[in-house]
Amino acid sequence: MSKPFLPLELFIGLRYTRARRQNHFVSFISLASMLGIAIGVLVLITVLSVMNGFEVTLRDRMLGMLAHVTISEEDAQLASTEAQALRETVQAYPYVKAISTFIEKPVMLNQGDEARGVLLQAIEPEQESQVADVFKHVIAGDMQALTAGSNGIAIGAGLAKELKVELGDSLTLISPTEDILDTSELPVLQRFTIKAIFRVDMQNYDTGFAYVNLQDAQQALGMTDTVTGLRLRLTDAWRAPKVAEDLYNRLLNDNPNLWVGDWTHQQSNFFKALQIQKSVMFIILMLIIAVAAFNLVSTLVMVVTDKEANIAILRTLGLSPARIMGVFMVQGSLIGVIGTLLGVVLGVLLASHLETIVPWLERLLDTHFISAEAYQISELQSKVNAGDVILIAISSLLMAIVATLYPAWRASKVQPAEALRYE
Repeated sequence: MSKPFLPLELFIGLRYTRARRQNHFVSFISLASMLGIAIGVLVLITVLSVMNGFEVTLRDRMLGMLAHVTISEEDAQLASTEAQALRETVQAYPYVKAISTFIEKPVMLNQGDEARGVLLQAIEPEQESQVADVFKHVIAGDMQALTAGSNGIAIGAGLAKELKVELGDSLTLISPTEDILDTSELPVLQRFTIKAIFRVDMQNYDTGFAYVNLQDAQQALGMTDTVTGLRLRLTDAWRAPKVAEDLYNRLLNDNPNLWVGDWTHQQSNFFKALQIQKSVMFIILMLIIAVAAFNLVSTLVMVVTDKEANIAILRTLGLSPARIMGVFMVQGSLIGVIGTLLGVVLGVLLASHLETIVPWLERLLDTHFISAEAYQISELQSKVNAGDVILIAISSLLMAIVATLYPAWRASKVQPAEALRYE
């Protein structure tokens, strides 16, 4: 008789898996364990892909509104001449793509009975269009119309809705002076005409930002010949921390009061929170696979009980306890492998087409799953990360293999005389 081409343990384990069992309940439990692992892997890949897409989308949109590097003076304004000198110095630095001079100040915008607090951004449109992407998100009007002397303002679509205004309407800008409590000086009041409305689909920016011309802001706020600082756009956003550190070291001797920050520092807590949330979700959803692996233990225990006579015969033919363990580890691992592969394939397919499936479900159910007020974005994005998929697959396989150890060990302890006594 010719020997099987496969190792004996693998040959017998595969044969047991393919064979029709008289005990249909055991077969059902095996199928349930396989599907449980597949569903767990599918859900984990889909959820992590959604979180990856959420993070990437949010980061890209934030980078469209924020500068890669910001230079300002701590607790003070920069003189325009000083800002110009800084601009010339920074312009020569490698990786700096564009520079914009700006003023940033919290103010109130009023229209009729409605008033909202916003962060006013005073800019030079030609410069700012090279640094920020907000110009690409204009849905009405033109931000290039924010010329000096026009007293024009650009606001977000959410703010326009809250203030009940449209393109061409007027708003009153209200800005209290810094020493208003000591001097009882009246706040600054200035009328501005809405020249543009933008929408970036992020609640904080669509309702909390407003843009005016730099010179108009200087005149209205009494900040003649002063600015808040400079915004920098780099050729590579991921170089921002290194560039910020180098610029700070270079500029420190000339002005020790300068502050240089980058986008990773400004939003560090937010992105750390996202990473922690992703890690927690990974651990929680891995429990689904753990439950399926626990079912695999019970499945294999019943298989071992069902096959005690066969095990006894194999033992009498000279198969060692270690090789008996190998037989049932092959059988259990095969269930884990099939379940994991099925889950990976379905999970990647679902995550890759989620942007098509979710809008269809929203139309079918007449609802909207993503609230911009809660999640900062209004559309669900998905990004499949190969590293996440590999980690999930390996974790699932390891849990399935570990689940086979106890049943396989129990099979290796079957005593031939006891198992064959009543055969």
